[in-house]
This record gives sequence, structure tokens and C-alpha cells, in this order.
Amino acid sequence: MADLTFRTEGLTKVYGEGPAAVHALRGVDLEIPHGELVVLLGPSGSGKSTLLNILGGLDRPSGGHAWFRDTELSALDDDGLTRYRRDHVGFVFQFYNLMPSLTALENVELVTEIAPDPLPAREALFLVGLGERVGHFPAELSGGEQQRVAIARAIAKRPTVLFCDEPTGALDSRTGTAVLQVLQDLNSRMDTTVLIVTHAAATARLADRVIHFADGRIREVVRNAEPVAATEIAW
Repeated sequence: MADLTFRTEGLTKVYGEGPAAVHALRGVDLEIPHGELVVLLGPSGSGKSTLLNILGGLDRPSGGHAWFRDTELSALDDDGLTRYRRDHVGFVFQFYNLMPSLTALENVELVTEIAPDPLPAREALFLVGLGERVGHFPAELSGGEQQRVAIARAIAKRPTVLFCDEPTGALDSRTGTAVLQVLQDLNSRMDTTVLIVTHAAATARLADRVIHFADGRIREVVRNAEPVAATEIAW
């Protein structure tokens, strides 16, 4: 497991009980090597976001096992999951969740104040191409710029893994391409494992590995020998 960021065995997740129970995951076996950019692809309700939440320490499985490196996430208590998220995980969601009364710099500093070994907030913003926008408030930034602030906030803690749940879902195609290019560059530059949840099939072309989900199961895993740059994707 030394070269694996994640491994799961027989992972299940059930919401509710009896006839109304929803089986979000139905026995998922998965291996994700360190340093890859991985796309979890499938329609809404296929289980991909549920898997992301379990691997990110935001939710617990109903059955089976999940490991981060040699740590069994499915065996951690609440304090253990909190430490895992604090020390190893960055999150980027479809909606930016920025504090409107804080500048871009101050939004990123919220994370650097609690991370054990953070990047300087200005450096994180420079990495996502916002070095000249550090003093702007969210209302003064475009949607793509706000998402890049959210990415800077996530990477400022130097995460081992970056989880992105529909990071381009609220953006137009040109802006979405720019955000995906940032994620691709960060994956290469920071040696961070990146997992992107999406229903947009075009995004799969930039991944090292594409995991196709349907009905709570992995239907196919495709390894891309030569991922393309985000700017080459035709939406």
C-alpha cells in the first residue's frame, strides 16, 4: 500500500431503512495510486459524491473498509477523522463558500491559521493566477476567480489529497477550462493526488485514471496513457 493514496474493499453506504432505504454504494473495491489526477464520472445519484465524502472523512460507510495510505479511515473516531481532514485533505465544491466580508487573501488566511504547515496565503493565490487580486472581495471577482480563491484556500494547507466535487458545475465552458487547468497544474507541481467528481464526460480526457460509476457501483476503470491539457478539451 506504500504507493497508494486510497484503497477500499467492499465499501457500502445505505441511507434510511426498510423499503425506503437508498443504497448509494454497493460494494466498491478501488485503488488510487499516489499523485494521480482521477476523475469519478457518472450521472447524478450514481454514488460518486458519496464515495468522495467517505474518502474525505466527511461521512462513514455502512460496511466495508476504506484506507488512506496505511490508516483505516473506516475505523477512525470523530477526532481521528477531524485530524485526518485537517492534516491531509483539501476540499473544493461547486459553490465557492467564500466569506463575502473578507478579501481573497483573508479567505485563504482562514485556513493557513489552523494548518500545521501551510503555504503563505499570497503564494497560494499566486499559484492559481490571482496574485494581483489578493485585496479584492468575492463580489469584485468573477465566478472563475472565486473558484480559484476556493482552490487556493484548499491548497494553502499543503494537502496530500484534493477533493473537487463538480468544481466547474457553476461555470461557463471557458471559465471551467481555466479552473481545470489550474487543478491539472497543481496536481503536477505539488504532487497532490486530485479527485474530481463530475458528470461531464469531456473532463475525463485530462485524467490519469477515470472511474465510471453507475447505480452505486464501479462499472469501469480506464487508465489514460496520455492525458490531454485542459485547454484541449472540447466541451
